[in-house]
Amino acid sequence: MSTAACSAAPAVAGVVPAQSRAQSRTRKILQAPVLPTILWLAAPNVIVMLSQALANFLESYYVGLLGVDALAGAALVFPLVMLMMMMSAGGIGGGISSAIARAIGSGRDDKADALALHAMVIALVFGVVCSATVLLAGGMIYHAMGGEGAALTAARTYSGALFSGVVFLWLMNCCAAVLRGAGNMRLPAGVLAGGVVMLLGLSPLFIFGLGPFPALGLAGAGLALASYYLISAAILLTVLIRGSGGVRLGLGHPLRRELFAEILGVGIWSSINTVLANLCVAVATFFVARTSMQALAGFGLGIRIEYLQIPIVFGFGTGIVAMVGMNIGAGQHARARRIAWTGAAVAGVVTESVGLAAALFPEAWLGLFTQDASAIAAGAVYLKTVAPAYAFLGIGLALYFASQGAGRMGWALTAATVRFAVLALGCALMAALFPDNLAALCAAMVVALIAFAMVNGLPWLRPRRDDDA
Repeated sequence: MSTAACSAAPAVAGVVPAQSRAQSRTRKILQAPVLPTILWLAAPNVIVMLSQALANFLESYYVGLLGVDALAGAALVFPLVMLMMMMSAGGIGGGISSAIARAIGSGRDDKADALALHAMVIALVFGVVCSATVLLAGGMIYHAMGGEGAALTAARTYSGALFSGVVFLWLMNCCAAVLRGAGNMRLPAGVLAGGVVMLLGLSPLFIFGLGPFPALGLAGAGLALASYYLISAAILLTVLIRGSGGVRLGLGHPLRRELFAEILGVGIWSSINTVLANLCVAVATFFVARTSMQALAGFGLGIRIEYLQIPIVFGFGTGIVAMVGMNIGAGQHARARRIAWTGAAVAGVVTESVGLAAALFPEAWLGLFTQDASAIAAGAVYLKTVAPAYAFLGIGLALYFASQGAGRMGWALTAATVRFAVLALGCALMAALFPDNLAALCAAMVVALIAFAMVNGLPWLRPRRDDDA
């Protein structure tokens, strides 16, 4: 149903109020001042991302109570967990949000509803494939990353429990992406934040046990996350089926190749971008693991601050995707470019603030998880060297999200490739010139972040021919 048709529909069973809210969101995204609108869209997502970061922090604390081997094992699994999160939410999820935003911006609400069904099919396929891949080959992957002994055993235990439910992670994030593409940020944020509250109780219960519940250790940490994904996905699916979130999910739309292509045309390239980003962490983890398991444990805790930046920027990025997508769909290209650079500036300020705090007080963060002096020293080296450059990570990611919204991923993919190449070659060179020198490896990571931001900015530097101003 088109936007115009929606406005003419009769007020039956509360349909018009829901449609009126959707139309109001669209008008605001297309016409309101850029900075306040970005902040308005970002606020609920930033809150939910911070709540998820809190859950991640507490889980790290609980795992730290199990010992250094458990921390090292979790550090090996963490890049794959974040890969699934980033692919489902920011990769394929970004393609979903972009396609739906551009459809709504051009007045094709019926197309947006059809895209929602195609998104769910994609989520199921990707979820099953990713789960099967890690369950079958996870041990080999963690060994290739440098895991050995008790740390490798811990990684296998944690991974097996968590990835048994990763299909629900895909459904959860793709449902949220559908709603965000329609400019509806509050509803998925509320569901996901509520799920985090539940997770805060499930994690210690499953890890340490209570009464009739047995202590499952690292396996319990993985099962708690899988339960969170399942319950959140079920709630968001119910919202979409009822059509109360701005887009309606139904089985009445025929599956069409061109709609799959519209989502995957952005989503696949975004997922490759995500894979490259996580390969950067995997490569860095590989070189750090060559030093010692204590250094790996400390680096794993330090790198979580960098991963914390990703969901924070994602909170802004989902709004940027929706705003750029709708404005591109409406032919407002100059406004879309202003949105891109405004979002990049905001993301840069936020990530740099966190980075400077981490660099100035690294032990305050690391000491929450472990008292091992070697692990704390290694984490502090990472944070003092890399964290002050987090502004480049924030700027690069925000411009990447803008490219998602525009449906043009060429430069974003190039930026991710350049970052990976610079990091891999730089770490190899530093390892050869300065063996077992963690600071030298971290310097290569900084150069890679700077290159990432610069290349992502290139497509947004000058007006396009189709700019409306």
